Amino acid sequence: MKNHIHVVQPEGWVAPKGYANGVVAEGRQVHIAGQIGWTAEAKLISADFVAQVEQALSNIVQVLAAAGGKPEHIVRLTWYLPDKSEYMSRQKEIGAAYRRVIGRHYPAMSAIVVAGLIEEGAKVEIEATAVLPPG
Repeated sequence: MKNHIHVVQPEGWVAPKGYANGVVAEGRQVHIAGQIGWTAEAKLISADFVAQVEQALSNIVQVLAAAGGKPEHIVRLTWYLPDKSEYMSRQKEIGAAYRRVIGRHYPAMSAIVVAGLIEEGAKVEIEATAVLPPG
């Protein structure tokens, strides 16, 4: 199988920006728990929202690497955000951080505004699902 992940885009739909409407994948699944912007020592990298986004994405990539995967194997990301206005006002910076860590791979994504996160000071939590090539 040349590529085990395929983006699904219904005919006639406007192309989404920064995510896919759907993904079909075949292989071994990796489910990555929600990651926040902290280091391996469980200390928040910064109080800055974008710095926390970049660290959370980096944590996802590190967990995925430990399972033998790469960023292009991610098929779904779910973002939990306590502050919608901060997310909306910093999208350009978030996009730049995303591309630094994940590259130009855009899986299916959801962003959900929540009342709060468990860890004090956390400004974002991102969980991921990846599908590694069969075999």
